[in-house]
Amino acid sequence: MEEISKTTLNYLIDRIKEIVETGRAHIAQTINSTITASYWNVGKVIMEEVLDNKRAVYGEEVIKKLSQQLTQEYGKGWSTK
Repeated sequence: MEEISKTTLNYLIDRIKEIVETGRAHIAQTINSTITASYWNVGKVIMEEVLDNKRAVYGEEVIKKLSQQLTQEYGKGWSTK
């Protein structure tokens, strides 16, 4: 079997790095847009189902309870703000 040249090896490494980096960038972009869409939909459900598309004082207590429960289930990121 023939030994691979340093030039060929460097070319292969560069190509593989490009594939890996492109894949990672695509994954990050997909994750970020999915998270954004999920949070937007959570807000939409709260506005439609809890607040009836209005700002309501009673909704503050519901939001607080949702925040507590979601934080218990999923960790940080579910504050009332």
